Amino acid sequence: MRKITKFRIISIALLLTLVLAYCLGASCTHESLPDTSIPIPSRSEAPEQYKWDLTSFYESREAFESDAALLKEKYIPELEAYEGNLNDADNLLSFFQLETEASVILDNIHVYPKLLADLDQTNTEATEMVEIASSVLGKCISAVSFSEPEILALDEATLRSFMGDFRMTTYRHYLQTLLDRKKHVLSDGEEQILAYASEISSSPESIFDKAMFADMENPSILDGDGKEVELTPAVYADIMKGPDREYRRAAYEAKCEALRKINYSLAATYIAEVKLNIFFAKARKYNSALEAALASSHIPRSIYDNLVTSANANLDYLHEYFTLQRRVLDLDELHGYDTGLPLVEDFSPQWSYDEATELIAAALQPLGDDYVAEFNNSIQNQWVDVYPDEHKYTGGYQWGTYTSHPYILMNYNNSLYSVLTLAHEMGHALNSEYSNRAQDYWNADYPIFTAEVASMTNEFLVMDYLIENAKSDDERLYLLLKQIDYIRGGFYFQVMFSEFEQIVHEKAEAGDPLSAEMLNNLYLELMRKYYGVDCTVDEINGVSWSRIPHFYSAFYVYKYATSMAASYQLVTNITEDKEGAVDSYLTFLAAGGSDYPVEILKNAGVDMNSSSPVDNLLVYFGELVGEAGLLLQERQDVK
Repeated sequence: MRKITKFRIISIALLLTLVLAYCLGASCTHESLPDTSIPIPSRSEAPEQYKWDLTSFYESREAFESDAALLKEKYIPELEAYEGNLNDADNLLSFFQLETEASVILDNIHVYPKLLADLDQTNTEATEMVEIASSVLGKCISAVSFSEPEILALDEATLRSFMGDFRMTTYRHYLQTLLDRKKHVLSDGEEQILAYASEISSSPESIFDKAMFADMENPSILDGDGKEVELTPAVYADIMKGPDREYRRAAYEAKCEALRKINYSLAATYIAEVKLNIFFAKARKYNSALEAALASSHIPRSIYDNLVTSANANLDYLHEYFTLQRRVLDLDELHGYDTGLPLVEDFSPQWSYDEATELIAAALQPLGDDYVAEFNNSIQNQWVDVYPDEHKYTGGYQWGTYTSHPYILMNYNNSLYSVLTLAHEMGHALNSEYSNRAQDYWNADYPIFTAEVASMTNEFLVMDYLIENAKSDDERLYLLLKQIDYIRGGFYFQVMFSEFEQIVHEKAEAGDPLSAEMLNNLYLELMRKYYGVDCTVDEINGVSWSRIPHFYSAFYVYKYATSMAASYQLVTNITEDKEGAVDSYLTFLAAGGSDYPVEILKNAGVDMNSSSPVDNLLVYFGELVGEAGLLLQERQDVK
């Protein structure tokens, strides 16, 4: 099945709060509710206009189960009957058409109960429907599992003849991606062995999850009154933003010490992950694990290399920020337990949800009246489930199906974080809406490499609008520092993580021994390079690589950095009134997965083969740091 395996697109804000926590102990692990004079209703108290209407999927459980039965009784047997018969263009076309019909239904029975369950995780009926959908999903995937190996077994001439058939226009790009993979497909027996091996490929990640979230307990320390305090994420965040430096240091070191105690186990777990990545890459005849990861999205190696090279060439801007932070805090040495301190008073600006939608609509005006009208329409038509509730899923995401409109889950709390999350998720939602309208089912699903571009574009526009309309220098400074944090977390740290992954894999591929000590020392070396001379990276920081779950999705995090660079370039093109920039952007939103992601971005005016998008983003980062420094100096905050 084509699209059903795509996961919910969860807000990058959550990722970035985690990222800042992983790097030198910055305190953004917990987003507390602001002190607010604007009421925040619970979902159960809110008017219907602020809630999803999921009856557009199914009016009843009976209708849902009817579709589940239709898949099991009709579509699965009919799809299975094509096994061994896909060497004929007529049969292949009929199979694709039947699979499309089944996939559209499967999408709906998979997504609907999960959306319902996320509104109330105590909803027993929703949980039961999730189980039904999961069972049907497994059966459907099994029913078509023969198709790709069978198509890939065809000779190149046959595949190209299918691609040249005008009836196959819808499926041409998909067939091209299969043709790209063909030289990496093995014999039936070898593929079977890899299939068996793939069953254990998730073991390192499972072990990591158990170690981090089940076995490892939150450490405790004594507060100023001698009372024992457990360092839950929320408590730790509050301590790291507090004025007591010794208390911060004690909390910070306790967190690192808890990791150090299981450092050997986590190192062995990650080393197993690295070896698995190399095994599968070599088995499929790739030159490296990095090459294999890039090939999955048809990304040239030059793009990855340019990203790392440009980031390293522009580290001075990041170093300047940490120098500024040390001077504002008036410290001889800036340590990890200092980097979470706010440099200015936290204004805690507040917007009601209705005010936030008006603000976002104004900020998105550079994208044109049509885009803003689409945004307003989505708000009016209940695409967003707005407010938190006792048993509602936390965080925020966007999800939907080809035949539904997108659905955005929020836990709106009047904060800047919530405003940006709404703008971000609406970027995903309108990307999906434009794409679904313009593309057929097979080509509507946008690839991971471009998935964050539309959402980050919205965030850049909203922050630009807020900064330009700040009511005072103090407010502007607060917003500048927020934007600095956003880029250092979403770009610089992602590239640092990527460098760590790359070096570890290259050492393993060269036959060099890996160990906990080697991993710790490498991470220390990279942190010192990225943080510069004005930030003291303590030895105990070496273990902090082991907290990062993204390392168990090989060479994934670099895409956040490329997406941020691409989105900033698009915003620059639009706000500087580059000819055709808005139309090119809307065409990008509508392109879905109809071409390779690099080509889709190039058509929109962003050439990721060039270093310019990355360089331009980092020059902008430097300008933010420079202006923030001047405003801090005017306030006489710089020592």
